[in-house]
This record gives sequence, C-alpha cells and structure tokens, in this order.
Amino acid sequence: MTYVIGLISGTSVDGIDAALVDISGTDLDLKIELLAGETYPYPAELRERILAVCAGKAISMAELAELDDAIAIAFAQAAQNIQNGHKPASLIGSHGQTVYHRPPEGEGGKGRGGEGETRGIDNSPLLYGRGSPAPLGYSLQLGRGAVIAHLTGITTISNFRAADIAAGGQGAPLVPRVDAYLLSHPQEGRCIQNIGGIGNVAYIPPRRDNWLEKILGWDTGPGNSLLDLAVHHLTAGAKTYDENGDWAASGTPCHPLVEQWLNQDYFHLPPPKSTGRELFGVAYLHQCLKDAEIYQLSSADLLATLTELTAASIVHNYRTFLPQMPEQVFLCGGGSRNLYLKHRLQILLQSIPVLTTDEVGLSADFKEAIAFAVLAYWRNLGIPGNLPTATGASQEVLLGEICLGTKD
Repeated sequence: MTYVIGLISGTSVDGIDAALVDISGTDLDLKIELLAGETYPYPAELRERILAVCAGKAISMAELAELDDAIAIAFAQAAQNIQNGHKPASLIGSHGQTVYHRPPEGEGGKGRGGEGETRGIDNSPLLYGRGSPAPLGYSLQLGRGAVIAHLTGITTISNFRAADIAAGGQGAPLVPRVDAYLLSHPQEGRCIQNIGGIGNVAYIPPRRDNWLEKILGWDTGPGNSLLDLAVHHLTAGAKTYDENGDWAASGTPCHPLVEQWLNQDYFHLPPPKSTGRELFGVAYLHQCLKDAEIYQLSSADLLATLTELTAASIVHNYRTFLPQMPEQVFLCGGGSRNLYLKHRLQILLQSIPVLTTDEVGLSADFKEAIAFAVLAYWRNLGIPGNLPTATGASQEVLLGEICLGTKD
C-alpha cells in the first residue's frame, strides 16, 4: 500500500482538488481508498490572474514565471493540508493548472484548413514552412512539480500531458485508463462523463475480449464553462456559478438556439479530440449572447438554454461517435452536482440511467484528483498511463516527469 496525493485544478478554475489516496495493486488488481478529499479555493486575486491568462491576456515572461510559482505554492500548500491527521504521503501526482491547450492539427484537431494550408481555431493561417508536417499539439499546465517537491519534500510527478503529445496524441483526456480499471463492469458498457469546465467522456465496454483496446475517450465540449461565465456576466461578478442549477431550472430552454449552436464544427469532429477555454470561453459566450438577442430570453431562459447545450452536446457525441449506446452513464466533476443538468441529461438519454460515480463507490467530487494520484503511482512503477484509443497517440507511454523530494 502506498499513500499518494492527487492534485488538479480544472478548467473552471474553482480551486485545487486534493485527494489523499491509499493505493495497492497495479492495473487489473488496482485498489484505491480515498482517505481525504478537499477543494482548496484559490485566493481571489490569483484566480482572476489565471482566468485572465486563460482568456488570452498578454503577460510578460516575468509575469508568467511569477504566476507559475504562485500556482505551485498553492498546490504545495494543498498537498500539505490534505495530509493533516494522516500518515504522510510518499508521492504526489499534480496535474497543475491548464492555461493553454492546442490539440494537434488534422483529424480530430480543432482547426482544419484547405488543401496545402493549416488553419487555427479562428481560421487564420498557421505558417510552419512549406512541406512541413502538421505540428504536434501543445498544452501548458502551470504549477511546477519541482517547486511542489521542494516545498513538500515529497517526490512529485507532473507535466502528465507532454509524453502523450510527443507521441502524436491530444494529451487529453488522460483519465480513461484509470476509469477502465476502477469502473468497468463484466457485462455492462458504461460512459463515465466528467463535467468540469469542459466535459469529457470515457466509454468503457464490458470487461471481456480485449476490452481495453475498445475503450474510447474524448472531450465532448462545454461542461460548466459557459454556464459559469454566464452567471458571472448576469450578476456582474456577484456569483460565479448556478448552485444545483436552480436558476436555470426556473427558465425554459430555447431549442432552436441550441440546434443552431450544435452546428459548431467541434461537435462534429470525430474523436480523438480535445478542447478548452480557448474555444468555449469568454468570446464564445459573447457570441452566444449575441445569437440569443433575437429571442429576447430572460436570464433564467438563457441559463436553461446554455445548460441544454451542455446536455445536448454530450448526448450528440454519444449518438454520433460511440459504437453503441451505453447501459449506464456515471457523472463526476462539479457538474454532477447540477441537478437540473443531470435531469436534462436523463430526459435526453431516455431509458439509460444517469447516475454519479458516488453510487459505485468512487467520489464524484474527487475522481479526477484520484486519477492523477493513480497516474503518478503507475509512473513510479513504470506502467503506461495513456490510452491511444482515447488520445490518438501512436503508442502507450509513461506519463509525467519525476521531481525527487528531499525526503527521498
């Protein structure tokens, strides 16, 4: 048994999810026990700085270095706090804070231009030289593992996405392999749907006959990102999210608007694919607000319509790209607590039960943090952490860079 801390702050930038996990086994015999889970909010000023960078604010290299250090310090403090009252951990797996994500160009990437020309999200040409291959993806997570290891004294594994991207993958989602070993079922196909700022799915077929090779995973589109941004906009910053989805539940979705939004290119790109606030961020919300003007929606109706987009885009992804619909869907992440969103998913999925991972013994709130504890544990054992069927990488690879702690 090994005590491992998993740390992650997702695209909602709500704070740092920390999980202290007791892990044993390897893969098929993997066992975990969540000893402690806590979310440590960012200081308001640090959160605003992160959100500004995610929204494309230009900063100097000195400011970037300072932000990187501030995030690392906050992650180290979370790691120290989560151990209070428990035996010290021997390993930390830190995903860090994503501030920029660019998938690889080409099939499954966010931008595809015409013949002989590679184009970005905004359809502008990306110049890489005549005859040069399409570039690898790029993903930047702040909160250096070396700083966390130095401050905590605990060996820290971080920068998990880099090796998958170097192998031609999206670098995301990285959790499906963990989901496979913790949440698969011998007879039932399952979708594990994480709803953070961005939604992502792991499709896990019944655990038989080369099942691991049939697992799929990709980012489905917006999760809470547009909802949180809309609440912030509608309340002039007084609120940052719609608790339980109560405000949205008091409104009525505008279905013609949802159908219009579902025409967005990303929803129709085949997996593997990944996305982030670079697409479903402030500029996207402003376009949604402009589109909604002719319908004269109330604030509640607007939130209901944005919630419907999240639900409908998830179901569209399932029906379009899965080999077959699952027997069950299990939600996790902050969006799993949005009761109205969960209700709309259940309506759209009809007879397929929509549950949370809590109901099969894995914390819906801290599943992503648990997953990065497992990925760090695997990296330490020399076990690959990615699934090429989910990320599009050319091969399985070891994920994460190791920074030794002073206690080792």
